[in-house]
Amino acid sequence: MTTTPRAHPAYTLIVLMALVLSLAAPAHAQQVGDFYRGRSLTLVIGYSAGGGYDTYGRVLARHLGKHIPGNPAVIVQNMPGAGSIRAANYLYGVAPRDGSVFGGFARGIFLDPLLLGRSEAIRYDAAKFGWLGSISSDIGVCAFRSDAGINSWADMQTKRYKIGGTGAGADSEVFSNLLRKMFNLPMQLVRGYYSAAETVLAIQRKEVDGRCGWSWSTLSSRNKELLTSNEIKVVLQLTDKKLDELGDVPSILDVAKEPAQQAVLRLIIARQTMARPYVTPPGLPPERLDALRKAFDDTMRDPQFLADAIRLDLDVRPTTGREADALIAQVYATPSEIVSAASDFMKEAQ
Repeated sequence: MTTTPRAHPAYTLIVLMALVLSLAAPAHAQQVGDFYRGRSLTLVIGYSAGGGYDTYGRVLARHLGKHIPGNPAVIVQNMPGAGSIRAANYLYGVAPRDGSVFGGFARGIFLDPLLLGRSEAIRYDAAKFGWLGSISSDIGVCAFRSDAGINSWADMQTKRYKIGGTGAGADSEVFSNLLRKMFNLPMQLVRGYYSAAETVLAIQRKEVDGRCGWSWSTLSSRNKELLTSNEIKVVLQLTDKKLDELGDVPSILDVAKEPAQQAVLRLIIARQTMARPYVTPPGLPPERLDALRKAFDDTMRDPQFLADAIRLDLDVRPTTGREADALIAQVYATPSEIVSAASDFMKEAQ
C-alpha cells in the first residue's frame, strides 16, 4: 500500500498565506479603482507657475493617472509660499487623507524639521508623509551675472554682491545662509521671490547679482540660453561629486578645509538626493498609498513620460518611495553634534 506524503505544516502555512495575498491583491486593486474612478486627483505644487518644480509637476500630472487603478484625472494646483513650506504644512495638516491629494515641494523639505526644528513655520514630520518618490537627483550651483564681477571663489570671499532667495526652506536661502555664515562671505540675501523664474528675471534686471542653490538641471535646460550666451557664470558647485561638464569649477567641499565643516556640508548636501520629491498626506489607507507608489514607479518607466521629459530637457533619475523612507531614516540618525552645527549654519543670520 502506498501513502501520500503529508506536507510540512510550515510549508502549508506559506502556501495558504501566498493564496490569501494573491486573492487580496485584485481585491485591493478593485477597491482602489472604485475610489479613483471618475474622480480628480489634485497635485499641489509648492511654487508658482513657470519654474522647474512646476514644470516637473505638470509633466508628472499628464502621465500618472493612467497608471492608477480607476485612471483619475490629475489636476495641478500651485501653492507658493515660504520656499514651499506652506504646501508641506498644508499636505501634512489640512489636505484630505484619503488619497485624493498629493504634492511636490522643495528638495530639502525632508531635512528641515531635523535641522530647523518644529515651529510655527514648520508644522510637519517628514517621516510621516507617504513618500511616493522623486523624479530626479540634482546638484545646486552658485552662478552670477557675468557683468557682476564675481568670477571665482576668491571673488565670493572678497567682493560685495546680492543673492536672490525664494523662501526659508528653499535651496536658494539654505545654501546662501550656510555659505555666508560658514565662510563669513560679504553676501547680501534678497528674499521674497516666489520661484526660480522670478529670481532669473531679477538677475537679468540687475536687482540681484546671482543665485546660490540654483538647480543645475534647471539652469542647464530651462535657463540654458543664459549659459550659452555667457550671460551667467557658474562659480561654485554645491556637491560632493563634481560634474564633468563644469570643468574646474570647485565644489563646496574643495573650499571647506576643516573636517568639521565637511561633515556639516555632507549632511546639508543630502537634501539634493531627492531633487523633485512627491508625497501624500500622512495616514492614507495602505492600499491607496501602495497604488500611488506603484503608479509613480510605473510612470518613471513610461515611454511617453520619458519622451516628454526629453523634449523639455528634464532630468529623470528616480528615487522610489521606499528608498526615500530609507534615506530619511539614515539622515535622522546623524550624530547630534553634527545636526546642531548644521542647524546653526542654516538658520537666518541676524
